[in-house]
Amino acid sequence: MKRVILKIDGMHCPSCAKLIQVELQGLSGVKRCEVNYSEKKGIVVFDPSSVSYENIVKAIENLGYKATLEEAEDSTSDEEESSVKTRDAPNSLHVFLDISGMHCTSCALLIERELKRVQGVKEANVNFASERAQVIFDPHKTNLEKLIEVIRKTGYNASPSQREEAKPTDKYKDLYKTRRQFFISLVLSLPLLYFMLLDFYPNFPGGRIIHPYKGVLSLILATPIQFILGSRFYKGFLINLRLRIFGMDSLVAIGTSVAYFYSLIVYLNYVLSTGSFIYIHVKEIPHIYFETSAFLITFILLGKWLEGEAKKRTSQAIEKLLNLQAKTARVKRGEHFIDVSVDEIVVGDIILVRPGEVIPVDGEIISGYSSVDESLLTGESFPVEKGPGDTVIGGTINRTGSFEFIARRVGEDTTLSHIIHLVESAQGSRAHVQDFADRVANVFVPIVLLIAVITFIIWYFILGESLSFALMTMSSVIVIACPCALGLATPTALIVGIGRGAELGILIKGGEVLERAEKIDTIIFDKTGTLTTGKPEVTSIIALNGTEKEILSISASLESLSEHPLASAIMERIQKEKGSLLEVREFKAYPGKGIQGVINGKLYFLGNPGFISEVIQNNSESYKEDIKHLEDNGKTVVALSDSEKILGILAISDTLKDTSKKAIDKLTNMGFDVYILTGDTKRVALAIARNLGISEDHIFAGVLPEGKAEIVKKFQAQGRKVAFVGDGINDAPALAQADLGIAIGQGSDVALEAGDVVLVKNDPLDVFTVFELSKATLNKIRQNLFFALIYNLIGIPIAARVFADFGISFRPEFAGLAMALSSVSVVSNAILLKRFKPSNNINVDFRKL
Repeated sequence: MKRVILKIDGMHCPSCAKLIQVELQGLSGVKRCEVNYSEKKGIVVFDPSSVSYENIVKAIENLGYKATLEEAEDSTSDEEESSVKTRDAPNSLHVFLDISGMHCTSCALLIERELKRVQGVKEANVNFASERAQVIFDPHKTNLEKLIEVIRKTGYNASPSQREEAKPTDKYKDLYKTRRQFFISLVLSLPLLYFMLLDFYPNFPGGRIIHPYKGVLSLILATPIQFILGSRFYKGFLINLRLRIFGMDSLVAIGTSVAYFYSLIVYLNYVLSTGSFIYIHVKEIPHIYFETSAFLITFILLGKWLEGEAKKRTSQAIEKLLNLQAKTARVKRGEHFIDVSVDEIVVGDIILVRPGEVIPVDGEIISGYSSVDESLLTGESFPVEKGPGDTVIGGTINRTGSFEFIARRVGEDTTLSHIIHLVESAQGSRAHVQDFADRVANVFVPIVLLIAVITFIIWYFILGESLSFALMTMSSVIVIACPCALGLATPTALIVGIGRGAELGILIKGGEVLERAEKIDTIIFDKTGTLTTGKPEVTSIIALNGTEKEILSISASLESLSEHPLASAIMERIQKEKGSLLEVREFKAYPGKGIQGVINGKLYFLGNPGFISEVIQNNSESYKEDIKHLEDNGKTVVALSDSEKILGILAISDTLKDTSKKAIDKLTNMGFDVYILTGDTKRVALAIARNLGISEDHIFAGVLPEGKAEIVKKFQAQGRKVAFVGDGINDAPALAQADLGIAIGQGSDVALEAGDVVLVKNDPLDVFTVFELSKATLNKIRQNLFFALIYNLIGIPIAARVFADFGISFRPEFAGLAMALSSVSVVSNAILLKRFKPSNNINVDFRKL
């Protein structure tokens, strides 16, 4: 076996790395392959007797990349490599595809159906509103090229999503094409409007001159609209026929063709019977409706243009996040800082950031101080003070000072990249309520066609109206019933709602998450790191002999040599107060008890109260009441003494976050049962509960990590819908078990992956906002579905002229305008979610609104 490390140039996104990896794994003799996009390297283990190094390099170059050898060595045994391959080979790939050419939700359903038929495709979701597809597939059974080919055979264009390099002019190419087609169609249609006015007002200016040429001019103007500007509908209709389905294209093609070809037949009949293309000495002018088909296509193109403009606004969350990314960074190379592309940054690089610059990647400050504006990423309005040891997030803006930091996460591993991926995935997801809309849309078109035929039969054969009247009525029914508004109702609301959540620092992993949030009745908070800072702090110092400053100085000096977890809290306190440390000699630690050391020739002891009671000679009981009071309030007590007497007491605790109490109050007033779960003692848990206003029976104390998920299960066994809020690795099982897992954004990667919702700001108040946003988004979806269905229920009988006796009816062209505007209204209603703001009313029971 041979093992080679290759430097791979030309990769511009993680999909490139996946593509190379899948290609190499398909080579006979390759036992293991790993390609890392951020490091621009690949590791390949292969059998030289089955495949050569040159063949591996050629395979990479055939994909459009360049590979050069960095290192080569003999590798492990076949058996070991086999196990490595089994363990490391990906079972599935997750890709995004940009799709153009879709006209309505039926197009999305058609593409989705065809993708799911491909062997190896595990999941496919096509979102009409975002014009993207998410596909999860087995790379051993199919590949990206096959998926794209399937979409193209269906009649649409597809390409791998290249969000980093996509230009607005490329992204909105179809939108601009539709806008151009609309204006051309409008220019050609306006003369037809003038001709129509002449039917009602023969003496209109210019009427006598134009009148003889109305028929031939109408034919000339309407034909390019019908077959050039309207070709998209015929193309879609033919594809639908081939796949034995009906969609919007079918309805528009049939409706406009009825008007156009009826008019053409009538006009040609006139020409053949009179031998003239113009109206000369004719009293009875044939009824032609070229303007109907022309206006119909014009209005539909108008609707498509307006709809596209509205949909463009729903995708701004992703674009804003992408715009946060820095393009270059000032990186230390040798003894100097030089400007390099962000793609060239590797973990461990030292980066200099000056005032006003965008922080390029995630990292930890090693020198310097500044305030950082994280508002665009977290929603937090105030700049955050940063200094050595603090973390910084790529995409945030440095405001005042300069600092140097060491890169910890680069490329696709940064927080911003994770956020973008989560938002993209969530916006492309579907809610269960979408299934209802899809089922309705699937059967709606055939029913509409049946209603249209029945309408024609009744008006022509039973009520004895003219052929033209019956045909135009049938055309109106077909056109007004296009189910676009129904198809847009759910995805547009989800895109805007999830995008608004991202702007507020709340990452929601899909529409079904919002639905689950609405059903929650019980919320369980993990205490440490969720409601508390997760970081011990010295909260009070009681000086019994000496001053507080002296007590802190001596204690910190002793702890400077200690590795005890509480030592960091005491050291941070003296740093905060800018105190001084003293020299310590003869240091000694007593595990589980305390420490001792000599300072300025005097022996001091620092440790738990029991340890201090053992070492001091004159043991006084006077300080024990202070200790009991502190411990009853959940504090950990550290005492300082010399050999004779106790000198002072330091109280250390994990403090509550500033917004924890307000968050609990809001959630309780919303009607939720709120519980706290902690691994701390009952005494500490009760102290926290008192500060939060939570009763004793809503506390779980002393819970081991494996017990958290069990508590969630017990509540679920009672029929409750449970949300769990946590941040640590040991919270991951409970987050996954809960009906809704809410992960704190500054927690562990495992917790973030297990959670359904990620709170970037680490603010408990955002838990409240999650439920508010869920309610607001689902309300928009229901409003959209209601109005879309009502529109069709009312519009179809009006188009069928059921209410004609009351003067209420639609000509086909106005039916087309109404249909187009209905889609725009649904999208516009969804866009109102961009104005969503979290409520500040603490007494609102939002679930009852």
